[in-house]
Amino acid sequence: MLRERSGDAGGGTAPGEEPDDELARLRKRVAQLEKINAALIDRVERSTDLQGGAFSMFETAISLEAMVRDRTGALEIALERLNTANAELAKAHADATAARVLLRDAIESLSDGFALFDDEDRMILCNRAFLKIFPYFESISDSAPEFSELASRLARHGATIGSRIAPERWLKDRVAQHRRAQGAHVQALSDGRWIQINELRTSQGGTVGIYTDITTVKAEDARQRARELAERNLALQATLDTLSEGVCLFDAAGNLQAWNEGVLSILGLDGVRTAREGNPGIETHAMLSRWCVGKQGLDCPEALDWREEGAARALGQLETACMMGDRHVVIRSVPLKNGGMVFTFDDVTDHVRFQRSLTETAETLERRVEARTAELVEVNRQLVEAKNEAETANRSKTSFIASASHDLLQPLNAARLFVSAMDGMAMPERQTSLVQQASTALDSVEELLEALFEISRLDAGAVQPEIQPLSLDHILGALRIEFAPLAAAGGLDFEVPETGLWVRSDPRLLRRVLQNFVSNAIRYTEEGSVRVEVRGSAEEVWVSVRDTGPGIAAEDQAQIFEEFRRVGKTQRIPGKGLGLAIVRRVTAVLDHAIDLTTAPGEGATFTIRAPRCEPQAETGESASAQPGGKTGSGGLVLVIDNDPAILLGMEALLENWGLDTIAASGLDDPVLAGALEQEPALLIVDFHLDDGQTGEDAVAQVRARLAREVPALLITADRSAEVAEIAARHGLPILNKPVKPARLRALLRQIEVL
Repeated sequence: MLRERSGDAGGGTAPGEEPDDELARLRKRVAQLEKINAALIDRVERSTDLQGGAFSMFETAISLEAMVRDRTGALEIALERLNTANAELAKAHADATAARVLLRDAIESLSDGFALFDDEDRMILCNRAFLKIFPYFESISDSAPEFSELASRLARHGATIGSRIAPERWLKDRVAQHRRAQGAHVQALSDGRWIQINELRTSQGGTVGIYTDITTVKAEDARQRARELAERNLALQATLDTLSEGVCLFDAAGNLQAWNEGVLSILGLDGVRTAREGNPGIETHAMLSRWCVGKQGLDCPEALDWREEGAARALGQLETACMMGDRHVVIRSVPLKNGGMVFTFDDVTDHVRFQRSLTETAETLERRVEARTAELVEVNRQLVEAKNEAETANRSKTSFIASASHDLLQPLNAARLFVSAMDGMAMPERQTSLVQQASTALDSVEELLEALFEISRLDAGAVQPEIQPLSLDHILGALRIEFAPLAAAGGLDFEVPETGLWVRSDPRLLRRVLQNFVSNAIRYTEEGSVRVEVRGSAEEVWVSVRDTGPGIAAEDQAQIFEEFRRVGKTQRIPGKGLGLAIVRRVTAVLDHAIDLTTAPGEGATFTIRAPRCEPQAETGESASAQPGGKTGSGGLVLVIDNDPAILLGMEALLENWGLDTIAASGLDDPVLAGALEQEPALLIVDFHLDDGQTGEDAVAQVRARLAREVPALLITADRSAEVAEIAARHGLPILNKPVKPARLRALLRQIEVL
């Protein structure tokens, strides 16, 4: 359990002093002033028992009154500084919230898919564009799935070409590629899309992925290649039309059997004839070789080698690219079944030149693509840096809120206890008024902190809804009991119907939304009525809260769901402007839609829509956990808390109620042994004690020493669901700090200690 930071008891802020240090110093100063006030009052009371003249007592009273007035003034200054610090805290929280919203909007505004994986390779964040590219992940995106699970889904559905051909090999390669996170690669989806995936490591050991649909780019590339191929085919066709491929065939003895005019043109034999009219000068294979090598300068005579029959069958057609003078010629040799050979000559000089041109063009395009890719990588790097900075700011905000939730509630709880203890004392009217004002100020601070902590938990995703079938009448009945006295005090008609309808929602969160609607309606309606109306369809149930209040102007309707926004006449009515901000976040968590119908002078109707479900068999809610054992009236109360200020405040409050109280700072406190010998009737234990010890363990150890189930309750500044679950599991009632004396007193009466 974190301890309160100590500070100087004097007023003012020293140069370079942090606001938290000043708050700690002010809290210590307040505690000292309260102790001095208590001592002065005690002195006055004891002075009545001393013998002395009336004039001496009068002088003493005047002196004490001046001292009390001075100390009270110092207390008011300290409280004012505390309120100022709280306002600064609220502003810092609002700034952090705005930064988080900007980050979320920036990620959602990306046209590319975006996904962030933590150091355990679980997906903790993605945008809608990512789910649009991979719709298979929609159902599990909120459950922080591992990347291997996402890849397995793609493999099972055959979402990519590779996973359709070889699912297991594709899955293994994809997971390994993701873990390396070495930059960009391309995946072809089975539906015809192409996705460029750019994965990089974060500074925290996680992975960030940018998923870009490059189908259009790929299609354009294919069209470009098709155009290039068409141009090449046209060029080749033109070449074939003018310079046809030369062919010559030799029999098994190596004698020329057939040829075409193309071979004569390629080999330069147009005007060369033998004695036999019409025959070229390559009547034999040997003559062909001599002519090509000796006359035409063929640089690869092996291309004209005669191959043996066995080798010919094994190799099949043999193709060799050669230079013949300054020309590029492709020579192909094909063995025949009768032992002969066919040689073809293809002058590819123009083709080679054209291919070089295409290669140069391709290299130019590749350089442009590389440059564009480098630009995209730089943009992605900048986005990653911006995201990391925003995440760092968000972590700092979350850490600060977690620390502040404890550090603020601890002294606030002590202040609440001291003020409640003073409230039961006989004091002059002026001091009584100041105590009541301090109590009212503490109520306001407590309400504000509770709202801010709830908003922080909603923003941090710490509140997870437990969606279940629930009877709407249970919630409406609780609202009827809770707000009927408040409406009657304001002279308003308050109606809540019986519906018999069931919805699927979280009972605690849904009740929180309706409580805000009804509370606002009663607060801002001066006369008329507040009515809860319920309508249902086959799929949804609409729960509306309608009032006859002043209404809301059109230009203000969007603002009222923001933090600390109060518009029109409502600014003159006490409130914090956080209720509807909480409603907006809660309904987002529940995935329930809300509507507002209003106009100036016509009242307002706030509506929430929840999925309808069939009525369920009610098993009955379990009774609230009650501490075991009945002690009768009165008895010793043992308080265990590691905060000295809270111990003093709780001791003063309980003794003011007429209870014997022993305060111990922990199980190792020597005072504890004497307290156990007196058989305490009740244990009041803080949840977070020193050395990592928790309240339920301390209760168990004390009960073991007493050898009986002494009644006990826990107090804590931790409002998490985990602490509430632990308390319920051990059957221990729990009160959140700052402890409300009325609730504590009611619980003591229920246990029959009072």
